[in-house]
Amino acid sequence: MRLAIAEINLTALAHNLAQVKSFAPNSKVMAVLKANAYGHGLVTIAQHLNDADAFAVARIDEALALRAGGLTKPIVLLEGFFDEADLPILLANNFQTIIHDENQLAALENAQLEAPINCWLKINTGMHRLGVAPEQFDEFYNRLQKTANANNTVNLMTHFSCADDVDSSKTMQQIALFNRLAENVEQAHCLSNSAGILAWPSGHGDWVRPGLMLYGVSPMANTTGKTYQLEPVMRLTTKVIAVRNVAAHEAVGYSGRWQSDKPTQLAVVAMGYGDGYPRHARAGTPVIINKQRYGIVGSVAMDMITLDIGNNTHNIKVGDEVTMWGPELPVEEIAQCADTIPYELLCNITPRVSYQYQR
Repeated sequence: MRLAIAEINLTALAHNLAQVKSFAPNSKVMAVLKANAYGHGLVTIAQHLNDADAFAVARIDEALALRAGGLTKPIVLLEGFFDEADLPILLANNFQTIIHDENQLAALENAQLEAPINCWLKINTGMHRLGVAPEQFDEFYNRLQKTANANNTVNLMTHFSCADDVDSSKTMQQIALFNRLAENVEQAHCLSNSAGILAWPSGHGDWVRPGLMLYGVSPMANTTGKTYQLEPVMRLTTKVIAVRNVAAHEAVGYSGRWQSDKPTQLAVVAMGYGDGYPRHARAGTPVIINKQRYGIVGSVAMDMITLDIGNNTHNIKVGDEVTMWGPELPVEEIAQCADTIPYELLCNITPRVSYQYQR
């Protein structure tokens, strides 16, 4: 029996997809499923996103897993392909690819393919990571139009670098540059990630790419999914495995980093960085037991975390359920306590955590 459980609420997932559509009613939805659907389970999540128009993943192995799971919707490779030998695989599985540099374009032009591949040309409008430079756009677009290995319907994509910062002018600059380059291209345009969907409606375009918000988590600083009527999809729980007395000034855990100034009781719970819980969660990071909040004390270990439960007035006992994050304890709050972002916490869930899918 595994004590650490990730409960995945499929009703919340459907609700969040509906919220995406309400924020961007005139756009098609490309649901982003990379990194094991942000830690929620790639294939099962995809199987319950029937109202999405397409899926997006980072790499070809993720796309192949979706096809092996029986998913037939269009799948876009957000990093594109990495070798010319991948192209027949893309064609055979009806994968769509990003083209973002000269190496990819040349490989596509030189390949011997039986039919054309659907391509998206990615433009670097300011992220400076992947994408062709604005001055390269005309050349790349024209070459894609000419090669027999690319479908004539070449769609356009970019990625925002600061969409989560509503006070920055960078996103509007990126939208303006993209629109200037794309103004004579009638094919589909895709600009907005989750933050773009929530904060920058002028960048919604023909397609939007929701990732984090599908899972009920806010991409915006200092907010939670509830701010945007999103519902957390994951509830991470475990069990209490020991309750013990600790005398005043007894050092607790590795390096003795914490000690109480008075006698107290500790609850030890079966969760640690071996399960994906952040090792750097600071003292006081909350968990919930029996509807009450308690704070972490001492170091997060590989397998265990200790909690100061004081005089145990709520009668915590071995076997009680512990909520590490979920609807009643936003993962955004835990991320702040660990000086990280909720993306990392969700993606870091390890295979020894059991997944339970429920409606």
